[in-house]
Amino acid sequence: MFLRTFGHRVRYLNMGLLRVYAAIGPAILLVGSCIAQAPFRVDVHLVNVSFAVRDSRGALVSILSREDFEVLEDGVAQKIAFFARSTDLPLTLGLIADVSGSQEHFVKQHRHDLEKFLQETLSPRDRAFLVCFGNRLRLVSDYSSSAKELLDALHDFDDRHSRREFPTLGPPEHRILGTAFYDAIVYPITERLSSVEQGSRALIVFSDGEDNSSAHHMLDAIETAQSADVRIFAIRYTEIEHGGLNARNKYGISVMHRLARETGGADFDAREKDLASHFREIGDDLRSSYELAYHSSNPVSDDSFRKIVIKPKQAGLMVRAKTGYYSR
Repeated sequence: MFLRTFGHRVRYLNMGLLRVYAAIGPAILLVGSCIAQAPFRVDVHLVNVSFAVRDSRGALVSILSREDFEVLEDGVAQKIAFFARSTDLPLTLGLIADVSGSQEHFVKQHRHDLEKFLQETLSPRDRAFLVCFGNRLRLVSDYSSSAKELLDALHDFDDRHSRREFPTLGPPEHRILGTAFYDAIVYPITERLSSVEQGSRALIVFSDGEDNSSAHHMLDAIETAQSADVRIFAIRYTEIEHGGLNARNKYGISVMHRLARETGGADFDAREKDLASHFREIGDDLRSSYELAYHSSNPVSDDSFRKIVIKPKQAGLMVRAKTGYYSR
């Protein structure tokens, strides 16, 4: 069984996929049939982490137990309270496609790679939604288990003659410029992924990582993903002019790398010829992960960042997990 919490909620999970919620806070328990006891405060500060483990050759390792790991928060060892292997659980994915001006040269490649990703990764048990963004976030397709349905919705979005309406995500914002990259991370998580109960959750982002009109910034995007245990996998499409990267390109590359690293995901260059193998890697990574939880030895909610390190006791293993969380 596995207990997880987001913010001020505790999630109780068994591997039969039953989850039960309970509010955390002041509680009054009635003990016995007629005797009322005095109220007491339940102070539960539970931290949960989803992560994947690979060996020195890059192969996934999925047979480890809680005794094979040590967990540190800000350098202090923590006692693992719950541990589970999440092998072959269904995936819930947000597909985020950048359609801003800086990506106009990659439109066909986006479509091709998105189709390939769905073919390589999405199974009948999984589901995904699709968001396209420039300076506004359009929900092109809500949750679906059909790759064809998702791609047909994308075709309708691209068709200028289509009369189909596509709702927006997030509150209405007055944006002058054309790329709301960070908002395209934050709102799909808060409005779609944060309430998901079953299986692994991730954002797959097709973009160059550049932003000029969001109401949020990079740290907002990272914190939102970390709090909801959503891993970000970034596929970078960087337009190189005159044979080299400019400052804007370099910034976008660093942003996508950091978003992936801080949330336990990975980033890939779309120019690489083996992109299909990377898509398989993402699916395998999400299906063969671990989940653990611990009660933090520092229960103070002070808005500080707490650094998490998961250390395998076996040499040669590498953990891919979020780097920490903010204590709220």
